[in-house]
This record gives sequence, structure tokens and C-alpha cells, in this order.
Amino acid sequence: MKLTREIKTAVLVIASILLFIWGYSFLKGRDLLNSYKILYVEYETVEGLTSSAPVTLNGLEIGRVAKITINENTGHLLVELQIKSDFPISRSSIATIYEPGFIGGKQIAIEPNFKDKSVALSGENLKGEIRLGLTDKVGEKLVPLQEKLDKIMANADVLITGVNNVLDKKAQEDLRKSLAELSKTMEQFHKASLSMNTILDENKTQIKGVVTNFNKISGDFSKISDSLNKADLGKTVRNLNKTLAKVDGIMKGLESGNGTMGKLLNDDALYNNLSKTSKELELLLQDVRLYPTRYVNVSLFGKKNKPYKAPETDTISKEKN
Repeated sequence: MKLTREIKTAVLVIASILLFIWGYSFLKGRDLLNSYKILYVEYETVEGLTSSAPVTLNGLEIGRVAKITINENTGHLLVELQIKSDFPISRSSIATIYEPGFIGGKQIAIEPNFKDKSVALSGENLKGEIRLGLTDKVGEKLVPLQEKLDKIMANADVLITGVNNVLDKKAQEDLRKSLAELSKTMEQFHKASLSMNTILDENKTQIKGVVTNFNKISGDFSKISDSLNKADLGKTVRNLNKTLAKVDGIMKGLESGNGTMGKLLNDDALYNNLSKTSKELELLLQDVRLYPTRYVNVSLFGKKNKPYKAPETDTISKEKN
């Protein structure tokens, strides 16, 4: 049978109408090609939940929000859920509104109770809860923080007002001068730092030489230290201690009068005898010098000795008198 143009046009129009109805229903959260059951949940507030929002079970999407209406008796919001009949949900399950992220918007998650074997039938109500999302938690934290910031700003305003009241014009002028002087000081310090850097750059060679000499001296000192370690200073010090101990014993013996040297050092009679002998030897030498003829008498021509005549400066005679 040959289809006329009118029949083709009618079929196309009917198909377009059906496609439009299906698309509109799909956008509204209803799928005309699948079988669903309707469940209801009542909330005090839906927190931004919209129609056609997904309904999930353990992260798996099992339906959509069909529509949201107001219960005139209680004033609460009644949410109609369109759930696929393939997923049995117990009557004690909880439908929780949550926020999966910043962009996705609100959704409903079914928290099933697998111990309850009684399946919720189409048209029955489920218990509803609201879980705060990340945005809500941040807002909840920001509210007290904002209140604290308001108090801090108020206290800061009071503090600044008090400082302005305490600082009169003269104090403010002194503070400005102090800040200006501090700025000049920092500028001078910056100039001094630049000068120091210039000096260091100009004397870089000398500084390197000093460091090299210091490293050389350090190396020589290390060699000397190694030589001293190899010289067995401990043995030398022990021998020196023994020698000093012996010298100390000798000195103690001399002080106590032991031995010949000790007796010579501590015998007063010997000292007196030596002093007396020295004096007599001095007198004898003086007498020989003054009167040599007493001791040496040489006459080549047989002359007689002249009589003795004492000199005017006869120290011996004076001492004898």
C-alpha cells in the first residue's frame, strides 16, 4: 500500500508529539519507558533540592525526584521520589538529602536497612533526614568566625581611638620624627653595607691570601701536633718529674744539713772561721804591700837595712791599737 503524503505527515507529527512528551517527562524526572514506584518523604526544608535531582543507593542512581509540593496541614515539604522497581527498599530506610560537591547540587541518598525485610510499596512514606554538605559546614564555621572578627574589629577600633586620644599633637609629631630618623638610620645602614661590600670586593685578593695563609698555618700546626704526638711527650714529662723530684730531695738535704754541702751551708762556725781567715789574709797582704822589707831583704852592695818607719796610713797598726 502506498502511503500518501498526508499519512506520512500525520505519522511524523504524532512521533514528534510522543518524543516531546517523553523528553518533557524525562526532564521532569520521569522515564515513560521504565516501570517505577512512587515513594514520599517529608522534610522541614529541602536545602536547595530541585525536581529531577538524582536519587542514589550506595552511590548508584536508582531514581529521580519527581516533584516537590507543600503539605498544607503541617507546612512541610513533600518530596515525591520515582524509584525503579528493580531495587526493593525496606520501609525503615532513610532518605537523606546531601550535597555531593560544590557544583552537583543537592541529591537524595537512600540509606537502606537490609535487616528489615518488609519492602516499601508504591505510595508509602519514608523517613527523611538532612546531612550538612561541605558548603553548609563551611558556612556554619564562618558564622562564629565572622562574629569573632566583628568583635576584634570593634576592639581594634576602640584601641585605635584610645591611642589617638593618648597621643596628642606633640606626641604624634615626635613619633613622626622618630620614624623619619629611623628611616635615615636604615638608609645609612644600607650605605654602610654597600661600602662594606665594595671594600670586600676590592680586597678580595688579600682576603683570599689571608685565608690561604691561615690554611697553611693550620696545616703546619697540624704537622707540629703530629710530631709532638710522635715524640712521646708523656715519657719526657715523666722523666722531667723524676729529675725535679731528685733536685727537690737534694735541696731538702742541703737545708737539713745532711752531707758535706749541707754542713758547709748550715755550719755557722765554719762561716765565722772563713770570715776571720779572709780578714787576716787581707791584713797580711796589706802589711806585705806596706812593709815589703820585713819579708824580702835583698842588698847588692851590703848596705844595712834602714830602720823601720811606720807610714802615716798604717791601717794594720791602727787596727791593732
